[in-house]
Amino acid sequence: MAGPLRIGVNALFLIPGGVGGTEIYLRNLLASLAEIDAVNQYFVFLNAETEAALAPAAANFHAVPCPVRAVNRPARLLWEQFCLPVQAAARTLDVLFSPGFTSPLATFGCRKVTVIHDLQHVRQPENFARLELAAWRATVWISAHFSREIITVSENSRRDIVDVYGLPPERVHTIGHGVERAFYEPSPLGRRMAEPYLLSVSTIHPHKNWDRWLEAYRRLAAEGFPHHLVIAGLKGNYSLDLERLIEAKGLQDRVHPIGWVTREELVAWFQFARALVFPSTFEGFGMPVLEAMAAGVPVACSDIPPLHEAAGPAAQFFDPYSVDSIAAAVRRLLTDVELRRRLVALGRENAGNFTWTRAAEQTLSVLRSAAR
Repeated sequence: MAGPLRIGVNALFLIPGGVGGTEIYLRNLLASLAEIDAVNQYFVFLNAETEAALAPAAANFHAVPCPVRAVNRPARLLWEQFCLPVQAAARTLDVLFSPGFTSPLATFGCRKVTVIHDLQHVRQPENFARLELAAWRATVWISAHFSREIITVSENSRRDIVDVYGLPPERVHTIGHGVERAFYEPSPLGRRMAEPYLLSVSTIHPHKNWDRWLEAYRRLAAEGFPHHLVIAGLKGNYSLDLERLIEAKGLQDRVHPIGWVTREELVAWFQFARALVFPSTFEGFGMPVLEAMAAGVPVACSDIPPLHEAAGPAAQFFDPYSVDSIAAAVRRLLTDVELRRRLVALGRENAGNFTWTRAAEQTLSVLRSAAR
C-alpha cells in the first residue's frame, strides 16, 4: 500500500527483567527500527508493568499503556484476544506486529505478523506443566494459522513451523538476532571475580541441561582445573533443583548462580570469562553464543542445529547428552592455546554477521509485505 504504514507492536507479554531472550530481542529490535525508519508510525501497546521507555524516543513511536498485567497470564491472554483488536481498530492500524509468540485471533481487517521463536512446547512438551502446555498449544496454533506472515529466528525453527502447522513455506521468514554493540567494547565495570571462571548464561530451565554440565564440570574440577563456574540468568522452574544439584555434587564453593544481571554487568562477566559453555538440549537461536563471540570469548556449545546456525565454524561443539563429550570439549578449549586463538578470531568474524540493524531492515520488509 502507498504512504506511511501505521504499525502496532504487541508488547503485552513483556515482564520487565523477566522474559529473558524475548525481552532483549524486542528492546533491541525497536531501537534499531527507530534508527532506520522515521516514516512509518508505530504504536507500542504496553502492559501495566512495562515502562513507556520501551517505545523509543522518536517522533514516530507512540507508547500506548493498557490496563492489563502480564504477570496475570490468563487475564493478559484474554485482553490480547478481545481488547487489543479494538485498540488496533481505533488507531486504524495497517499491521499488528506480535513479537512474543501470541497474537489475537481476529483484528478487524488489520494484517498480522507474529514472531514464533521456537516450538519447544511441541518438541519438548515434558518441560511444561499440563495447563501451561495446553495454553501454549492453543495460542501458538492461533498465531500460526491466523497471521499473514510468520517470523522466526532460525532455519531450524522455520522448518519446524512449516512442518508442524502445514504452512506455505513462503509465509514463514527467518530473521536472526543481532549482537549489541556493547559486547564488542571493553567494560568500564572491570573484573567481577578474582578467580578464573567459566560462564554459562541462560534462564534456569530443565532444557538448559544443568545436570550433565555440572557433572562434566565436577570431573574437570577433580582433574585440577582451577576455574570456577558462574551461571548468569533468570530464575526459572529448575532453580531449586539447580541449587540442590550444586550441593549434592559438593560444588557450593566453585559454582556461583548469580541470577539476573543488567546488560552492563553481563558485558563485564563475558569480557573476563575463560570460555562460555552453552549445553542446552533445545534452542530457538542461542543469543549468548554470539554475545560471547563478540566479546572475544571462545565458546563450547551443544551440537544442535540452531547453534550450528548461530555459531558457524566458530565453536567447539559437543554432544549435550554425553557428560564425557561435554567434559572433553571444555577440557580442550581450556588447554589448546591454538584452538582458543582460532575460535576467538572466527567468533568475532561470525558475530559481525548478526546485527540488529539487519534484523530491523528485514523485519520492516516483512511488515510492509504483510500490509500490501
